[in-house]
Amino acid sequence: MTYDRNEAEIEASRAPLMDHLIELRGRLMVCVAAFAIGFLACFYFAAPIQIFLIKPYQAATAIHAVATAQHKHANPIELLEVTSGLKPIPRDGQSAVELIATAPLEQLYSKMKIAGFGAIVLAFPVIAWQLYRFVAPGLYRNERGAFLPFLVAAPVLFVMGAALVYFVMLPFVMLFTLSQQVAAEGIAVVQTTKISEYLSLVTSLLLAFGLCFQLPVVTTLLGLAGLLTSNIMVAGRRYAIVGVVVIAAVVTPPDPISQLMLAVPLVLLYEISIWCVRIIELRKRKADDAEGLTA
Repeated sequence: MTYDRNEAEIEASRAPLMDHLIELRGRLMVCVAAFAIGFLACFYFAAPIQIFLIKPYQAATAIHAVATAQHKHANPIELLEVTSGLKPIPRDGQSAVELIATAPLEQLYSKMKIAGFGAIVLAFPVIAWQLYRFVAPGLYRNERGAFLPFLVAAPVLFVMGAALVYFVMLPFVMLFTLSQQVAAEGIAVVQTTKISEYLSLVTSLLLAFGLCFQLPVVTTLLGLAGLLTSNIMVAGRRYAIVGVVVIAAVVTPPDPISQLMLAVPLVLLYEISIWCVRIIELRKRKADDAEGLTA
């Protein structure tokens, strides 16, 4: 009976191909409009966004300056406190951050890159909702109900990954970079960062961590589709850990701290994904048992 009801719902939602194309065009126009509005808004506030993204660099510069002046190693706990705003930026050393632009339009292109990246982030809820509304008529009622939570989980996990980059990874990466400077009598190797290269690093890390944090969403969807089981994930755990280490080495700067900062959360997310798939399997088993009893 449940199967017949689901089939009837899908049959009722059938439409000619031209109607689907017209609907697709309308939803694409909404997505493009959302991206354009987000781009204009982010471009208008590009300067404040740049300052916001440079704050971790400023915190690392201040902590490095204080540690250098006191001839000691930088305090990582203090770095995290300053970056998160729990403590003010120390003024004991030179904490001003100067990023350079070496091309006439480099700063303009940097602002456009920020606007494009920000527009994707802001427009994602609209794009995801339009995609869901387009494919929803072809899904059963229980599939539509199961798909909706992922529209909420995906941006939440992306924000969690971005927060890890902003509050933890960027300060340590920049502190590590500053520690590579050389100062001797008559010789100095000073870190002078281009604004375009710094923002490329920031956006790349934000995108890499945000996408990697989608692991529970992807694995759970594969579990719902029956393409992945918890037993397969458990059996392949060691290979998954090796893959995580490889991914962390590829998408992060070449230092062990940043690689561990991505690898450890991904391993934890993999374990969470196993439990998510197990919950899906239990629900499927209960639903099948209930349907067998009704039949």
